[in-house]
Amino acid sequence: MFSLFCAGGSLGLSWLGPVVPLPTVVRGVGGLFAILILPLASLLVPVLLLRRVPRKKRKMAWQLMVPLFAGVAMGIFGTASGDAAALADRGVSADAVVVSADYSSTNHCELRTVDGQDISPSLSESNGCRDSTSKGDELRVRYDPEGIASPDDGRTDSNGVLLATLFGAAVVMGTWGGVRQSRWDRAYDGA
Repeated sequence: MFSLFCAGGSLGLSWLGPVVPLPTVVRGVGGLFAILILPLASLLVPVLLLRRVPRKKRKMAWQLMVPLFAGVAMGIFGTASGDAAALADRGVSADAVVVSADYSSTNHCELRTVDGQDISPSLSESNGCRDSTSKGDELRVRYDPEGIASPDDGRTDSNGVLLATLFGAAVVMGTWGGVRQSRWDRAYDGA
């Protein structure tokens, strides 16, 4: 149950942030829980808190590492999937002009519609701000009028298969690791 709660929480919080137009602070806290807190809890709670074995004799089931990494990935890709779902629901397609482009670490393009309305947040590299994009270029984008979901060029997908695989791996491996930890505890009690 605990693995299901952590995996479902990571995926649900990250996906719901852009889909339900939540305030920025609530989305930020939800993102922190989805990407950091719940994946760490899926590892640390079975390893540290639920054990009767003395600390020096403890060992950790390797299966518990999978929910940690899968939870972080679900938090990241779940947000992108939530952006795609939000744009499918309330997105507006428009021609946009690149106002500025930043290529420092990852590409980000500031956009404005052709009638002068700013598009927020900026267009990221994975959503259509390519290396060949420069100031003054015109792009066709879908954007969220509420400014919550990240805009895209219409070619992004929802990563549904990836998210389902990560969720399944987190639940199965977390449960397996928890069962192994419990067996070690019972073996210690019987000795």
